[in-house]
Amino acid sequence: MKKDIDIRECITVDQLSACVELQREVFKLPEIEISPVRHFIVTKNAGGFILGAFENSDLIGFVLSVPAFLRGQKAFYSHMTAVRDDFQSYGIGRRLKWEQRLKALELGVKFVKWTFEPWKARNAYFNLEKLGAIITEYQPNFYGIDYATASTGGKKIGLASDRLFAEWHLESPKVIALSKGESFAEPNYPERQIDVTPDWSALVAQSPEAALAEQKRLRLEFEAAFADGLVCKSFKRSESEPQYLFYRKENA
Repeated sequence: MKKDIDIRECITVDQLSACVELQREVFKLPEIEISPVRHFIVTKNAGGFILGAFENSDLIGFVLSVPAFLRGQKAFYSHMTAVRDDFQSYGIGRRLKWEQRLKALELGVKFVKWTFEPWKARNAYFNLEKLGAIITEYQPNFYGIDYATASTGGKKIGLASDRLFAEWHLESPKVIALSKGESFAEPNYPERQIDVTPDWSALVAQSPEAALAEQKRLRLEFEAAFADGLVCKSFKRSESEPQYLFYRKENA
């Protein structure tokens, strides 16, 4: 863990402008897709908040929480979580998310939602097992073709921007346990598994065609699982065969 990292709310225009620059560095999106400082300022003044991770006065990470109304309740849409490359793998993203939970609860909000790429096993493990989110929705081509070339090593291979929606129920038993540093075991056995490639980047480098086929397979299997009334609640980490694990919705 990096020392002397302070998590605090980004308030000033300079701090929010630093979020824009970090967004540009981390996500490597076309300039037209970069959210401007105005977006951050409007979000803050519309009831949302931006938490930053600082090393002294330098911003090295942030999470953006957009106010939302989802499923008949107040919620936050966690639009972006970014950590500078040289501060990756030090738990800073996890600290930002747990501070996001605390801030949301302080504001009377118990539900947060965000998207992530289905083929990224590391992100799936983080969202499901480190944070306790669940998944009930798969959206094909959410942003358009080849939206984030960082996912394909800068190559445009015709990749549709399919996304899974992580649903974070902030007072669920699993989330509460994980927030305390405790372990949590699902009380039921999974009814279905979906395999995912352990190394998406290597697959893209080896064969873009195989990567596109992997995406198609994942889309079909996720859509079938959700159509059968299943919900994804866990993720099995493995160097060779990582898996999404599905359970009956009534047990979610």
